Amino acid sequence: MEEQVTERMVIRASPAHCFQVLTDFERYPEWAADIKAVTVDERDDEDRPVEVTFRAAAFGRSTSYTLRYDYSDAPGRLSWQQVRGDVTRRLDGSYDIEAADDGSADITYHLVVDLKVPLPVFVKRRAEGRITYTALKELRARVES
Repeated sequence: MEEQVTERMVIRASPAHCFQVLTDFERYPEWAADIKAVTVDERDDEDRPVEVTFRAAAFGRSTSYTLRYDYSDAPGRLSWQQVRGDVTRRLDGSYDIEAADDGSADITYHLVVDLKVPLPVFVKRRAEGRITYTALKELRARVES
């Protein structure tokens, strides 16, 4: 069953800097606690990563998934769709990045998850919380440091 989560946060940095950190996938293991390894599998004509494989800690084990990124609305939006995953059927999402009045970045994170294996609701909620924590709070810590 599909689960969706949407969170919003203001980060004290320019939207351009936030976008730069978000698209520097090879550095995710430096700041995203659950991301253990990243491989850029394909780049576009502008040398931007378009297909990226992640290995992450999840549910006490290692999981891997490959995402395909869409830059068509960049730098205001970074979106992705899962192309492969060992425990997920779908892991699609986006970061919408807008400039706040003070020049900060107002970021809305949206994620749709469909797991291949059923999990109790409390485990799903805990996982969603962990994902959004990494997606926004760890991002904010990295960008504002």
